[in-house]
Amino acid sequence: MHTATCQHDDHVHPGLKGHALRHALVEAERRCGEIQERLTSPRRRVLELLLEADAPLKAYDLIAAFGASGEPAKPPTVYRALEFLERLGFAHRIESLNAYVPCRREGEGHQAAFLICDCCGAAEEFEPDFSAQRAAAEAAGYEVTTITLEARGLCPACRRA
Repeated sequence: MHTATCQHDDHVHPGLKGHALRHALVEAERRCGEIQERLTSPRRRVLELLLEADAPLKAYDLIAAFGASGEPAKPPTVYRALEFLERLGFAHRIESLNAYVPCRREGEGHQAAFLICDCCGAAEEFEPDFSAQRAAAEAAGYEVTTITLEARGLCPACRRA
């Protein structure tokens, strides 16, 4: 599900499928178990949809795709699942798109940074170096708890098209 309309098809922004998807879900369950949290069926389904997607998904995309039989979920179910997945670091919200992506980085406590394609809508997560910004904040007496960076432009496939 792309969030933008693109006129070319040579994208390499695949979501997870098959073994890779199953492995990611098993790993999520393991991580939840380590901290005495539960990856309930609704949480697992929302994470599965995010992992399968090839672009960020809005909450209403998730609501519509939630039911295996085509029946949409109730909005509170999906929003609670998204809050859980964000809190545990399994998903990120891209503010400018009001959409969600699975976390592609291992480990907890990293800062989220995204390269967002204005043509096809793909979003790629990367690990930024915010040391200068943190130093400036500390010098000003601030304690920074979260930094999120969203950089917009064109992905390699859209640049070639």
